Amino acid sequence: MPVLERIRTFADAMQAWRHDLHAHPELLYDVERTAGVVAEKLRAFGCDEVVTGIGRTGVVGVIRGKGRTSNRAIGLRADMDALPIQEVRDLPYRSTVPGKMHACGHDGHTAMLLGAAKYLAETRDFDGAAVLIFQPAEEGGGGGDAMVEDGLMERFGIESVYGMHNIPGMKVGTFAIRPGPIMASTDRFTLTIEGRGGHAALPQNAVDSVLVASHVIIALQSIVARNLDPLQSAVVSVCALDAGEAFNVLPQTVTMRGTMRTLSQPVRAQIKARIETLVAEIAAGFGATGVTAFGASYPVTENHPAETEFMADVAAALVGGENVDRAVAPMMTAEDFSYMLGRRPGAYMFIGNGDSASLHHPHYDFNDAAAPYGASLWARLIETGLPLTA
Repeated sequence: MPVLERIRTFADAMQAWRHDLHAHPELLYDVERTAGVVAEKLRAFGCDEVVTGIGRTGVVGVIRGKGRTSNRAIGLRADMDALPIQEVRDLPYRSTVPGKMHACGHDGHTAMLLGAAKYLAETRDFDGAAVLIFQPAEEGGGGGDAMVEDGLMERFGIESVYGMHNIPGMKVGTFAIRPGPIMASTDRFTLTIEGRGGHAALPQNAVDSVLVASHVIIALQSIVARNLDPLQSAVVSVCALDAGEAFNVLPQTVTMRGTMRTLSQPVRAQIKARIETLVAEIAAGFGATGVTAFGASYPVTENHPAETEFMADVAAALVGGENVDRAVAPMMTAEDFSYMLGRRPGAYMFIGNGDSASLHHPHYDFNDAAAPYGASLWARLIETGLPLTA
């Protein structure tokens, strides 16, 4: 039986797993229940090895094929954490935790990899090891980095690694990928303007930090428009501003927070330097001081060419070449799968989620019809990449 048809025979089970995870969302590294469910199912499927606590709360399952000539291992990764968003749809399996929901489809990603685990543990039609990676803290916590730093690649002998994310608006049963950068780096910044507070009716006796901050915000938009090569891509966004509390007081300090996104390390360094320069020099021009601090960041998610072609070929064999976009435009959102691709060759692919609300939206829901396609792609990556020999 073809893999897609076989996996469809337990699509209802994958849906049930996904709905259970959706009803019990957990954030960042605090995914104890989710990780426990994953580990329990991997053991029930008959995985040869199930290890918990990798990267704090990550889970790894190892399935060895029936072939016994290869020591090769391929890693497949799914993320487990939810988002601090209040769900608004009245689904039968809606979140039971106020202020938390699976608004990015990580419940679906986990269910798809569990589906692949069930199939691979039953069939074992490959030679080598399938390493199933269930990662915490993708949503800003750097769980991918934590698992890598915990020895993930070395401990399980992973030679290449693959990831996947659902995309609303892409037809179910389709895939998209590209070599090179596919998702952006992300850097958080905090900008602090220190002026001289005073009475709003006597601005001549003060240094208006709000006015300075306004000039800084406008100037930051000139970086992409006037400092960056037009053929490059970047985003600089100021998303929060804290200043004052009274209608008649010029505040001493203004704090701004935002994000920058790029698709290459040289552009990333260029924009960081330009932000620091503009903040400091614009503030100085008004008699204030300006300080920039950069926070948690993810590198560019950059696909390796050979592994990208391999993943695209496997997808095309599964759903037909017309349903695989091999040159999708990169997205300016970010992914900590970038840390895994920084340690091992591999690729990251998009899978269609159909007509759904956008990611990180309170109306979003993963499309269960996509799960058999994702689970089948995972299974075929292993069977194709680690073929049985006669």
